[in-house]
Parts: sequence; C-alpha cells; structure tokens
Amino acid sequence: MSIPQSGGGLVEHYDQLVQYLSDGCKPRSDWKVGTEHEKFGFFKDTLKPIPYNGKVSVKSLLVGLKDNYGWEPVFEAGNIIGLTKDGANVSLEPGGQLELSGAPLASIHETCDEVNTHLSQVKNIADKLGIGFIGLGTAPTWKHHEMPLMPKGRYRLMTDYMDKVGTMGKTMMYRTCTVQVNLDFESESDMVKKMRVAIALQPVSTALFSNSPFFEGKLTNCKSWRSRVWRDLDASRTGTIPFIFKPTFGFERWVEYALDVPMYFVYRDGKYINALGQSFRDFLKGKLPALPNELPTLNDWADHLTTIFPEARLKKFIEMRGADGGPWRSLCALPALWVGLCYNQSSLDAAWDLVKTWTSQTREELRVEAANKGLHCKVGKIKMIELAREVIAIANEGLKARCIPSSNLKFPDETHFLDALNEVVESERTAADKLIELYRNNWNQDVSKVFDQHSY
Repeated sequence: MSIPQSGGGLVEHYDQLVQYLSDGCKPRSDWKVGTEHEKFGFFKDTLKPIPYNGKVSVKSLLVGLKDNYGWEPVFEAGNIIGLTKDGANVSLEPGGQLELSGAPLASIHETCDEVNTHLSQVKNIADKLGIGFIGLGTAPTWKHHEMPLMPKGRYRLMTDYMDKVGTMGKTMMYRTCTVQVNLDFESESDMVKKMRVAIALQPVSTALFSNSPFFEGKLTNCKSWRSRVWRDLDASRTGTIPFIFKPTFGFERWVEYALDVPMYFVYRDGKYINALGQSFRDFLKGKLPALPNELPTLNDWADHLTTIFPEARLKKFIEMRGADGGPWRSLCALPALWVGLCYNQSSLDAAWDLVKTWTSQTREELRVEAANKGLHCKVGKIKMIELAREVIAIANEGLKARCIPSSNLKFPDETHFLDALNEVVESERTAADKLIELYRNNWNQDVSKVFDQHSY
C-alpha cells in the first residue's frame, strides 16, 4: 500500500480535485511504464513469516538494502518503513510483504531490468539472513494470528475498521500479494477508453496470472484466492465500478465516486489521524470531525485516492490491479500485456471492440469465474482460454508497433516479454494449475512443499 502522497496545497475549490486528475494527462512521447510487485518473506528454517524487529527481520532486511545498495531510508515514528532510490521505492504491506514500486520508465526492457536488479539485491541480503521470499497471491499456510503488524499508523487504523465493512479485509491486508502495472493517458477520452478496457479485461489478467490456490495449508476452490478475497472486503471501495461504462464517465465522475468512499485517515506531522468512516465531502466544508475547521490539502486528496481499491484505479495514471503475485518471470509479463493493449491506438481500439457490448453482469461474472476456474472458466458464450489468446495476440501487435529495442539490441521489440503468457495459453495451464497438480501428485497434499519449489 502507498506511502504518504505528495499532491499540493490547500483545496479551496471542488474543481481542484478534478484538475488534480486531469493534470495526469501526458503527450504520448512522455508515457511511462511503472511496475509494482509484492512478495512474502519467511524464515527458511521454520517457513514462518518474519517479524518487523529482530536480528532476522523485515527491519534487518531494509537496513541491509540501505547499507549495501545506497537506498535512502523512509521513517515513521522512528521506525524504518521504506526505502527510496532513483524514483522507485520499497515499502511494507501490513503483514510484512515487501513491495517494490518501480520508477516510471520508458520501456518494459527498463522496468524488467529494474525488477531483476531489485530481486537480486533482496535475495543477496535475504540469503545472508536466512530469509526466503516467495511469489504467490496468498500466504499458503499462515493463519492470521501468525502475521506480524508493521509499524505504520494507517495499517493499525485499517485493521480496526475492516471487520466493520466486510469479512476478508484483514486477510487482504496481511495475507495477499499482487503485481500491478501503472500506465499513462493522453486526455480524458483516452483515460476513459483505457479504464473501460482495463476493467473489462481485468478478469483475463486474473486468469492468466492465477497463482493462489492455497490458503491456511489447504487447497481452496479457487485458482485465485486473492481475487476471491477482494470480493468481500468493502463494497464501497472495490469491484468493477459499472459507472465507468456510462456516457457521463470522466474525471469529474471519478471525483464524485471518490468523495463517496468513506475515509480512513488524515496524515499530519508524521502521524495518521483517525478519520475512519468520515466523509471527504465534509472535509471540503471544514466539517471533518477528525480535524474540525480545517480544509483538506491536495496531499490529503492524493492520500484518499490510494484508499480506493477497484480492479483498475484512477489517479494521475491508471493502475491495473487484477493479477496475483507470482514467480520472477511473470513480473515482466504483466506490463507487457497491458502496455501492448493500451499504448498503441490500434490495439486499444481492438481491445475495446472485444468488450464494448458486454453487460455489467457479464463483466462481474467473468471476474468471479476467473477467480474460481482461471483459464477454464466460461461465461455465456465467452470462453476464457479463447479470450485470453485473443487478448495476448492484440497485445503482441501493440508491442510490435511500439518497436522499442533493448539497449543491447538483442531484442528488436518488447514482444518476448509475452513468452510466459504464450506458454500459459498454449499449455492451458496457469501457475495455479501447476501448483494444484504438484499438490495432488508430488507433494502428498502437503502445501508447505510450495516453499521449497516456488521461492525466489
């Protein structure tokens, strides 16, 4: 989850909230790719999650990265809770999941190099400490009482609130991991089309990257248990947001939606102030109970936007949020899929043509069935495996059209980053399918074997 945001000064007019989003518009020549991913750390000897403090801990890992690789520390209340360097940051999820939020970069070649460098650095420090890392969508064996709490104020507030608004909020916070790609838009109309394609095709991403069939040491009934968890978190801030397919959708409509999402907190002087369930609309009037007679800043607005969790999220860029955390190779495949679909106009138009006649019911059923059955789901006449093949083909053409070579000219474009997904659809077996097969045939139904065979 996000670190405190930088947005700007006092909000004195509603239009500033709309303008904040509109300021994200960039000419195509300035479009970048940002890749984020989370992973679970564990003790190699016990296979249990690592705590924040101690000789072998999250803290010792962060200090190791700082001391050995020149990352700048980020502190909260005297605790190191993140790192920054060259436009990227390393942060902590509530249960100690380590997240890399990559810098905005010009190509998938660059973002993949960044991911590889980060994972190599983490592995070097972690190996010395006896820590392992695993890329899965959900913690495969751990229960909630085993999870540590990171020393971040927003997480303490959110933990207390989650049981009031859903049944799986704390599971999401402490025992899930995702990989995400962030993309730019040129104009409001460009944003609208990308958001619609992103929401409609997010189930394809969920299916292709499904990698969480286990939970609490058992095989679940889902290929992506992570996606299943998100359905029972908080209906006011999650889901497939049907209003984006209405003719009235644009920056202002997103602002209206965000204003109706209950607040979590306000960040002031290094502390998170409890504003759970309160209204940003009241904040605009100087009537927020948590901070009476104060008006919000654009920093507050930027922070609030990070507490909205739909399948695709609008900020000053668009976040694709439907994929499970995964193995090393898949971390470069996700940006390849979405850049191929969204950064070439012909491909974006082709993707929209695929989905533009779908109803909200179809989109929601695809979301549910993608979590349940992955590539093998079917909704009406839509077969996920066929849809996935078509989506990957469109993305491939988009990457060809970008024609961005690697720095060493080994690769003429970015299409090879789709190889992992081509293998998935050719075999019709996702990471989840392979894990289930191993569980049933090789592991004697012992989920803990996943740590031996699926770690970085």
